[in-house]
Amino acid sequence: MNRSHRPPTGRAPSFLAIYLNDHLTGANAGVEMLRRAADAHRGGVLGTSLESLAEQVAQDRLSLRTLMADLDVPVMKTKAALGRLAEKVGRLKLNGRILSRSPLSDVLELEAMRLGVEGKAACWRSLRSLARTDPRIDTALIEELIQRAEQQVRALEAMRSACASQLFAREARGRAATPRAAEAVGRRGRHGLPGTRPT
Repeated sequence: MNRSHRPPTGRAPSFLAIYLNDHLTGANAGVEMLRRAADAHRGGVLGTSLESLAEQVAQDRLSLRTLMADLDVPVMKTKAALGRLAEKVGRLKLNGRILSRSPLSDVLELEAMRLGVEGKAACWRSLRSLARTDPRIDTALIEELIQRAEQQVRALEAMRSACASQLFAREARGRAATPRAAEAVGRRGRHGLPGTRPT
């Protein structure tokens, strides 16, 4: 297969070139986010899982660049840099903490990662459809990438669900420990609804 880029012709990029470069931008942001999350949990089970996913996503990014080369789609370096910038700006989102990392960051980031992988899977499916008319696309590679993306979605959902359950359950227990919350819990136990009085 042809793995070289043709030089730019000065023409506007094709829709395919824009599409694939947008996904490359997303891949750059995804790798950065996964690696940062893995560093935040280094030494734990979650950190090990995220580190493994980061390596997979980095390999997927390399596969995308290979497919782009096969299709003579040049990498738009400005777009690629934007992916890394967008990930860094995304760290400024509100998560309940200003100076330190919030436990809510884990849930929000895992949700974002899952959405990113689902978008990546859609890209692979688009290329699989294009392969029906374009023999330059390695269909075996595409099928492997689709299967891997589906596995990544399942892994991220399991991690997201576990983090969300633990975080919100812990918060609920903490609130129940306060005198007012404990009183409300006691009223529920005696009367079924908080704030009701015996008749």
